[in-house]
Amino acid sequence: MTTGQVNLRHLILGLLTRKPMSGYDIKRFLKSLGWLMSSPSFGSLYPALHALSQNGLVIEDSVSQQNKRSRKVYSITEAGKKALQECLSWPATPDITLKSFIIQLILANSSPRAGLIAHLQQRRSQVAIHRAALAQMIDAPGKEVNLKEHLALDYGLALAAAELAWLDNTLNRFLQPLSMEVVGGKSTALEV
Repeated sequence: MTTGQVNLRHLILGLLTRKPMSGYDIKRFLKSLGWLMSSPSFGSLYPALHALSQNGLVIEDSVSQQNKRSRKVYSITEAGKKALQECLSWPATPDITLKSFIIQLILANSSPRAGLIAHLQQRRSQVAIHRAALAQMIDAPGKEVNLKEHLALDYGLALAAAELAWLDNTLNRFLQPLSMEVVGGKSTALEV
């Protein structure tokens, strides 16, 4: 796999570190995140799985189902785990896309702690720059901003402010040695 930003193949590898999954299982999980990032089509998911298989990063098993066709279930190989770790150790890039950032968050359990913190800090810097640019556009002297443009800029500022608040909170949590988090009504230790 090529270096650069995290992509669909990396995301698939990360999902398969959790448990073996079929292409349909992967698609269903990604569709549940559709409001955060676009879900890949089956036309891009299955070629990615095929390429991962051809490169020895995943293996396919055929699983029988009662009264149904057997289905292919994919599992990550040791080479796949190594490729995923290499990808997650790449230095943070200043121009990371929102989709790549969300993929990195999904893969957080597979990421080295220092790398994840670097990505969060890089994203915070990037969002702060975008927020300042939006504010400057609104406050530019002598520039008239129509209502529609003002609404769009204002919306962008609100999103940037919310993301900055979340990033600050998350970075503070990650810089603590160990904290407790409530997940689904249960207290669990959050190792960071």
